[in-house]
Amino acid sequence: MKCINKRVLAGLLVVCVFVSVTGCGKAKSVVENGYPVYGESSSVNVLSGAEDTVSSYFGANLCVGGTENIGQESVEHNSVAEAAGVFNTATNTITYAQNIYERMYPASTTKILTAYLAIKYGNLSDVVTISDNAVNLASDSSKCGLQAGDQMTLQDLLYGLMLRSGNDAAIAIAEHISGSVEAFVDLMNQEAQQLGATGSHFMNPNGLPDENHYTTVYDLYLIFQKALQDETFYQLISTSSYTTNYTAADGSAKTQDWSSTNQYKTGESKLPDGFTLVGGKTGTTGDAGFCLVLLTDNAGGQPVISIVLKADCKSNLYLMMNEILAGCGN
Repeated sequence: MKCINKRVLAGLLVVCVFVSVTGCGKAKSVVENGYPVYGESSSVNVLSGAEDTVSSYFGANLCVGGTENIGQESVEHNSVAEAAGVFNTATNTITYAQNIYERMYPASTTKILTAYLAIKYGNLSDVVTISDNAVNLASDSSKCGLQAGDQMTLQDLLYGLMLRSGNDAAIAIAEHISGSVEAFVDLMNQEAQQLGATGSHFMNPNGLPDENHYTTVYDLYLIFQKALQDETFYQLISTSSYTTNYTAADGSAKTQDWSSTNQYKTGESKLPDGFTLVGGKTGTTGDAGFCLVLLTDNAGGQPVISIVLKADCKSNLYLMMNEILAGCGN
């Protein structure tokens, strides 16, 4: 499915308006290196309503498609999750679509965008001092075990963010990159718009529940595929475990070992035959359900991004992921 639809077209036009109003620059609060939305309207035939030309201009290297669901006949248990999609990035085709433009809570898959922005705007060797705010989290929150005053490199915080899914790491990263969580959230929303993820709105860098914090399967695909173009991000999601050595608030040396929360990485779940795991990001909250954004290579060696949002339990999350890959991933 490659034809662009009116809903996607409308989103792209929003991007044009957004960029023309905000401009671009080099500050951490302003988006850099987005898609080329400054072209003359005549060059994309926006005024004439030529949707195929707009699709070519904006989506030459993207999977774009209609609003209809496709591929359900190939997936027996599609009812166990509310939204899902399979995107072949070699052929730029959507091979499975289930409510991919519906607003959903992303949970910790939010951290894909947080990591991407940290890599884009930060210096991996920077030493970050953990604030009181970063560790002021609920006792049941997913954390890296950081304490106020601890000092850790931005690179190590990224592994804590993506492997351990640390909400404390997310806040520390946001404060380091933009000076405050609020400024970083503004950057997240600017970047999402610039990437064409116009169905998303973020309120925090970690995905903790907020009714105004939401995304779509398709927007997560847009954000993830952009992040994957960076070698550092690719290495992050490819990693199964990581050891960090850092300085505690009292000056002592500390070590932590972090392992991936992805059951394909831990061996608790197995991909369908013919698929090779690269990595991805999990997410779970009561409102979001069980979520997973994944990159694999199919039997033909083609990269495939697959996404499942709001599965009703963890076992069904991986069941659904396997079925959409087996049925629609090759």
